[in-house]
Amino acid sequence: MGLDFQINESRKIRGIYVIQPNTSSDIRGNIWTSYLAEIVSPLIPNGVEFHHDKFSSSNKDVLRGIHGDSKSWKLVTCVFGEIQQVVIDLRKESSTYEKWEEFFISSKEPKSILIPPYFGNAYLVESHQAVYHYKLAYKGKYFDAADQFTRPWNDKKINIHWKTTRPILSDRDKKQ
Repeated sequence: MGLDFQINESRKIRGIYVIQPNTSSDIRGNIWTSYLAEIVSPLIPNGVEFHHDKFSSSNKDVLRGIHGDSKSWKLVTCVFGEIQQVVIDLRKESSTYEKWEEFFISSKEPKSILIPPYFGNAYLVESHQAVYHYKLAYKGKYFDAADQFTRPWNDKKINIHWKTTRPILSDRDKKQ
C-alpha cells in the first residue's frame, strides 16, 4: 500500500480541499492513511500546526453544526458510517460568502475535507451510526464551543439542502 493522496481544491469555493488517500482492500476489509504531515501541512499557513484530534459518534439523522471559528483549520473524516458533509464560506469579504458545498464522506470511500478558518462546518449522519474525526490545527489556545460562531442549520440565506427535514439537534443548535 502506497502513501499516495489525491488532493483537489474545490472548484466552487476556494480554500476547501478534498484529500483522498490510496486505499488497500482485500477480504479482511480496507486500510488507509488519514493524515501525512508532508502532504497536508503545505496546504495550511506556516506556523499553524495540528494540535489535537476529536471523535464524535452520532446516530442517524443527527445534524451537527453550523459551527466554526476564526483560527482553526479542520481536517474532517468519516471513519465509520456515512455522512452528508457541508462546508459554508462565512468570510464576509469573500465573493462566495454564504455559499456552501456538500460532500459525501464515508468509511467505504475514505476521504478527508480540509476546512479553513471562517468556514462553517456541519454534517448530517445518513447511516444508522457514524464516527466523525476532527483533526485540528491552530496557533495559540483552542477555540472551544463558547468561542465559536454558530449559524442556524436551516438558515434561509444559506439554504442548505439537507437530506432530512427533522434532524436531531443539540441544545446549542436548537437555539439558533
